[in-house]
Amino acid sequence: MAENNHRHFRLFKPYGYLSQFTTNARHEVNKQFLGDLHNFPEGTMAIGRLDRDSEGLLLLTTDGKVSAKINRSTEKEYYAQVDGIISDKAILRLKTGVHISINGEDYTTKSCTVFKINQIPNFPPRAKKIRDERHGPTSWVSITLTEGKFRQVRKMTAAVGFPTLRLVRVRVGKITLIGLGMGEVEELDLFHIF
Repeated sequence: MAENNHRHFRLFKPYGYLSQFTTNARHEVNKQFLGDLHNFPEGTMAIGRLDRDSEGLLLLTTDGKVSAKINRSTEKEYYAQVDGIISDKAILRLKTGVHISINGEDYTTKSCTVFKINQIPNFPPRAKKIRDERHGPTSWVSITLTEGKFRQVRKMTAAVGFPTLRLVRVRVGKITLIGLGMGEVEELDLFHIF
């Protein structure tokens, strides 16, 4: 594929979808894949991943160089709904780095931008209901990372005593979710990506 023929997309990934297109694994027969949402061109790959339980902005491309560049150093902002009213002490710990486990190894997260979100974000309802207020209060926090370890945000909030109940990626670099409905796809030109 010629370099100028590469294609790029943004997607609002719904809860329950895997960040891949197909599988040959027998245990994933009833799973939902990105290819169920849109007719992507051959060779399209997700730039980074969102796990099955996470939602939000997912960028896709047919250009491996673009994928590598974004994965390596681009900011990714997440809104996490956490169990309990997150404390200033927990936010400070998240900002400065916490100890988590990655592939069975101890890992200290890099410093990052974290703040409490005072107004509940206006996201569409999730396919699987989040527990209700009878189980105690919840709060929202914004976490912006340049790294992206497996289930990192969930591990970070759990490490400071506020497990994540809902996780939505809202921004990658300067690209946001704004204007996309749940499950919607929009094609981008390269200019909008960098």
